[in-house]
Amino acid sequence: MAIQNRYEFLYYVACTNANPNGDPDMGNAPRIDPQTMQGYITDVATKRRIRNYVETAYGDQPGMGIIIQQGTNINRHIAMAKRAAGVEECAKAKEAVYKGRQKACEMYYDVRTFGAVMSTGPNAGQVRGPVQITFGKSLDPILPLDISITRMASAKDVKDGKVEDYEAYEASQDEDALRTMGRKQLIPFGLYEVRGFISANLAAETGFDEKDLHILFEAILNMYEHDHSASKGEMAVVSPLILFKHVGTDTDQQQRIRQAKLGCAPAHKLFELVKVTRKSEVEAPRSYRDYEAVIDLQHVPAGVEVGFQTYKGLTWGALPEEESWFHAAE
Repeated sequence: MAIQNRYEFLYYVACTNANPNGDPDMGNAPRIDPQTMQGYITDVATKRRIRNYVETAYGDQPGMGIIIQQGTNINRHIAMAKRAAGVEECAKAKEAVYKGRQKACEMYYDVRTFGAVMSTGPNAGQVRGPVQITFGKSLDPILPLDISITRMASAKDVKDGKVEDYEAYEASQDEDALRTMGRKQLIPFGLYEVRGFISANLAAETGFDEKDLHILFEAILNMYEHDHSASKGEMAVVSPLILFKHVGTDTDQQQRIRQAKLGCAPAHKLFELVKVTRKSEVEAPRSYRDYEAVIDLQHVPAGVEVGFQTYKGLTWGALPEEESWFHAAE
């Protein structure tokens, strides 16, 4: 059964001496707001890492495929879904498109979660996903650095390309000629806030269920642990995943179910319960612990529950004992 509750969530990502999300139109420089110099992490960059984790951890299980994979043609996955649905891959009739769309939701985790445009090629229509994630935004301005680096080897092509040709070329060159220069884009530090929304109404259309929900939470907490690279060597989700679950208030069961799906408070008011600010004595933050993190649990609106997902599990109503960074407002 699809989830029956609306959720909002947020979490914080620390980036240290790394490039959190390069802009290919700007020489892969870290993305920034040019007016405030605050950094960005795009929603698609976050979704890519969630997809990568799910594929790594659950890709061998039925219904946990990923339709948007690196270096593949999405039309092949659409055709596979239509074939599995028992319709011709090239059929464009409304019923064939609908069956392909339904089967794609069953087969692919990211279609159930984020939705997909599958109206290309074989055509399985479009799916609007229940989970949407905002651009991550740094709490303070970031300082993009462009650092020169030296590679102690070249990549010069030579005629014929035989081993002997390369050896002869190396022997004829000075040592300095066999080195190349490059550049590395990074920021010394940035703490990014990322917000998300989960719609129970859209989940009913894709079949996004409680298992999918908890896999999403797991993937968010672990996505950077399996994404270390030369440009993203030190990135991590450093906060608990803070969840706002709408449960309703009405004594009538049917009305309460309706409230849980539609929500009991505006999302922006819930996000305002969490405040993370730089400590007054810190001029240039270099750690997430240079910030004070406070959540106001006393003014949570009626019909909404607050939860905290950590590596040790999910707790509701109170900060987990192992969490030392976040504090409840007095």
